[in-house]
Amino acid sequence: MGAALDDGLGTDAGEASGIGHPFLIITDVGKQFGNFVALERVSLKVFPGEFVSFLGPSGCGKTTLLRAIAGLDPPTVGRITQAGRDITALPPAQRDFGIVFQSYALFPNLSVADNIGYGLRGAAWPKARKNHRISELLHLVGLADQIAKYPAQLSGGQQQRVALARALAAEPGLLLLDEPLSALDAIVRLHLRQEIRSLQQRLGVTTIMVTHDQEEALSVSDRIVVMSQGRIEQIGTPEEVYRQPASAFVAGFVGRSAHFVAKVHTPTGHLVFKDLVMAAPGAAHLLYGEEIEVFIRPEDVELSNKANQGFGSFLAKVIGCEFLGPVCRVGLEAKGLRFEADLSPARFAELQAFPGAELFARFQPERLLIFPA
Repeated sequence: MGAALDDGLGTDAGEASGIGHPFLIITDVGKQFGNFVALERVSLKVFPGEFVSFLGPSGCGKTTLLRAIAGLDPPTVGRITQAGRDITALPPAQRDFGIVFQSYALFPNLSVADNIGYGLRGAAWPKARKNHRISELLHLVGLADQIAKYPAQLSGGQQQRVALARALAAEPGLLLLDEPLSALDAIVRLHLRQEIRSLQQRLGVTTIMVTHDQEEALSVSDRIVVMSQGRIEQIGTPEEVYRQPASAFVAGFVGRSAHFVAKVHTPTGHLVFKDLVMAAPGAAHLLYGEEIEVFIRPEDVELSNKANQGFGSFLAKVIGCEFLGPVCRVGLEAKGLRFEADLSPARFAELQAFPGAELFARFQPERLLIFPA
C-alpha cells in the first residue's frame, strides 16, 4: 500500500489501490482531561482488512485514540464513523469491535471455553452455534487441547491467545489490540506477533494495534501512524516511515540512528560538522550556513581500512562493539561525533574493528536524513 496523506483524509493508499471506501474514518478527534490535551484533533482513515499500528512513546495519545474508537473514553470533539455509521457517542456495547488488552483481562473462575464464549449470548447464539464457534476459535489459535483449563493453568502466551479468541468470537468488524504483547517475554512475543498477523490476514478483519515497540509495528503493519504529544507525526507504510521520515521526531524514534546538528556547506548538496564535510543531496535546496538536524542509520555507514572510499570519507576510532548474531554493531567517534555501523561478522573480522582501531568511515549521501534545526 502507498503512503497516506499527512492528515489521513485525502486521496490516499486505500483509495489509490482500489480497496474502496474507508471502513473507519476519524475526523478532527480531540480529547481533553481537564486542562490536559491528550489528543489534538487527529484525523485518519482505515480501510477494510488493513492492519494499522498506532506507534509512539508513552503519553503520546495512542491509547487515548484507541479508547475513543472503542467508546471507553469518548472524544471531546470530532467525529468517528465505522462502516458508514456515526459511532462517536455510542456506548461500547453498541459498537462493532473486539478488544485485547495488555493484561489479558480473562475471568480466572471460567474455563478457556467459557472465557471465549462469554460474549456469545442471546438468540443469535444458540448453544450448538456457540459451541461450534468456540471449537473453531480454539483450533484457530492452537489451543484445542486446553479447552477445559483455567487461566492460571496457562502460560502468558496461551492466555493472550485465549484473549484474542474471545475478542474474535462474535465476528467483529474491527479488532483493537492495546499493547497486546508487552507483558510477554521476547521469544513468545516474536512468535505471537507473527501468529496475530497471519490470523488477521486469514480472517481479513480490520485491525488497529497500539504499541510502543517499533520493531513490532514495522513487522506486522500495512500502515503505521506515528504519534507524538497528542498529534499524528506521520502516516505511511513501514518502509516509508523508516526510510522517508516526515519529521526529526519520526527519524529519531523509528529505527536506530545517530543524530547530530550540522550546517549547510558549499558546493550545493554538502554539509559540514566541525571540519568533516560530507555530500548530502537532501541539503541541496537549503541555504548556505543553515543549521540542520541530521540522522544516519547504522546500516548506512560504510567502513574501510583504506582512505579511498570516495568523497566524505573520514577517520574514526572504534569505541565499542556489540555482537548481535547476524550483525556486529560497531560504535565509532570522530571529531566528537558518535555514530554506529552495522557489519557482518565476516566483515567485522576482516576490518579487525575492535575497540581502539582506527577506520575510515563514510555516510551514504542519499541515506542522510535531514531536517531544519
